[in-house]
Amino acid sequence: MLMPLTAALARSVRAALAPFRRRGRAAGAPMERPYPWEKSYPAGVEWSAVFEARPLTRLLDDAVAAWPDNFCLSFRGRRTRYRDVARMVDRAAKGFQALGVGKGIKVGLMLPNTPYTVICFYAVLKAGGTVVNINPLYAEREIERQIADSGLCILVTLNMKRLYRKVAPRVQGDERLERIVVCSMSDVLRFPEKVLFDLLKRREVAAIPKDDRHLPFDKLIDNDGEFDAAVIDPETDVAVLQYTGGTTGFPKAVRLTHANLYANAKQLEMWAPDIRPGEEKILGVLPLFHAFGMTAVMNLGLGIGAELILLPHFKSTEVLATIDQEKPTIFIGVPTMFSALNAARDIADYDLSSLGFCISGGAPLAIDIHRRFEERTGCILVEGYGLSETGPVCTVNPIDVGRRPGSAGLPLPATVIEITALDNPECVLGLGDRGEVCVSGPQVMAGYANRAKENIDIFRGGRLHTGDIGYLDDDGYLYVVDRIKDLILSAGFNVYPRMVEEVIHLHPAVEEVAVCGVPDRHRGEIVKAFVKLGDGEELTAGDLRGFLKDKLAPFQMPRKIEFRDSLPKTLIGKISKKDLIAEDAAGRLEPAPEPAPTAGT
Repeated sequence: MLMPLTAALARSVRAALAPFRRRGRAAGAPMERPYPWEKSYPAGVEWSAVFEARPLTRLLDDAVAAWPDNFCLSFRGRRTRYRDVARMVDRAAKGFQALGVGKGIKVGLMLPNTPYTVICFYAVLKAGGTVVNINPLYAEREIERQIADSGLCILVTLNMKRLYRKVAPRVQGDERLERIVVCSMSDVLRFPEKVLFDLLKRREVAAIPKDDRHLPFDKLIDNDGEFDAAVIDPETDVAVLQYTGGTTGFPKAVRLTHANLYANAKQLEMWAPDIRPGEEKILGVLPLFHAFGMTAVMNLGLGIGAELILLPHFKSTEVLATIDQEKPTIFIGVPTMFSALNAARDIADYDLSSLGFCISGGAPLAIDIHRRFEERTGCILVEGYGLSETGPVCTVNPIDVGRRPGSAGLPLPATVIEITALDNPECVLGLGDRGEVCVSGPQVMAGYANRAKENIDIFRGGRLHTGDIGYLDDDGYLYVVDRIKDLILSAGFNVYPRMVEEVIHLHPAVEEVAVCGVPDRHRGEIVKAFVKLGDGEELTAGDLRGFLKDKLAPFQMPRKIEFRDSLPKTLIGKISKKDLIAEDAAGRLEPAPEPAPTAGT
């Protein structure tokens, strides 16, 4: 956004004063209907919709009943129909029950995107258990802590060395982990790929002990599938323990009930009234172990009878080739994925016309990334907002008419977004005022596991406090400005990193950027920009500051600019500011390296 000095100063002053404004609303008074976003709703969508509390497994059961012969899963070219997926889920459910899975029993899934992920997820739920999603890219120590924190006693993983070696020590030394179900990677591949895998990848396959604590997946499902149907109370029974990203400490286990996740899938389905049940194909490269992938790819996909095209890793060329060849109609991703596709020089060589729309979430979507993607692909891209604690989706831009780049969109049906004062969480602010984003709705979690104090803090006033700074405009669109903990306080001024990032993104040479606050003796904090340039691009710090001079106020201007070949990412592809800040702190303790000739630092 282009903004002269006076406008920037005025905006900062308004933001500073926002917590003290009441706009006629009594402290603590909730918003009342009609909500401002209702007038902006897409045609055919009603905010007042009621979502029944149902077991999450109803999504799969209803899809199997409606479209048994439709393809459900596609993995490396091997496609499986809904009826066949249902049989495997039932057999796996009986196998899990034979291992003791039932109410209150937690089963960890440490799997990349494969058919096993979908089958075991729904099988555990049908058996009456609770799924614990574990990121397979975590280090051994992190996995150990989550096993202990969650209390899981059964773990499902692949027979690949890079995964199994992380949990093997737990089998030998941790009596709490009773069993590991081991899935064979080659068994889910087509015959030609299976032969090549067995020949070329055999050194990557782990040697699995043949003992009572290890159970091959094919043995788990070696039964008739006649499991004992669990009696589920959707409003109280926890379907999933979903760990947060851990950006402010050890990840917390979010307790998501069957009703939470069922409602969120149905909210998303309702939000796109032009969706064609039984005819869509969703590209599933977003990890299913992450809340966004679990809900917006897997649960939504199964709920509408879509075919899930699963990819275990994001690689731009593979994603483009998959869109070209398998013709998905919906693509759910995070901003770095769309940025990477923008940077693909051969993107015009692929046919992307099958895509009806794409949704970006998980992190703020820079307006320039948004614009470039739509220009290069001709596909609609809309931004949404959410967090693990809300199932995770809270707001989404309208798919067709009414999209507003830079906004996180409108609250989903039955969802209320309120903005509360930063210095008084009971005070609900008016439209246009910045404060903490708070959420109420059927998708909001039941609380954190084993975190009584955190539960009191996050549910102050009966609302879920997100820790994000934002505001609602007059039409009810949410704008997320930044994380409260990311706000930079420099010489008495509030600097919002996202605002600075948006402006830096306007430079055509910039591919990725992260703005952070770093300690400074004089100002408290100063603004530092970490910048990755596009392939073949050159830019100096002086040139970039010259470009920014008329677009940022002096207090917003990055005092330090560091050019990097790459920026660290979280395990779902978000830029990790926590790692950047840690690396910067470590660098200040060491002699500064000579600046690169082309970086100008």
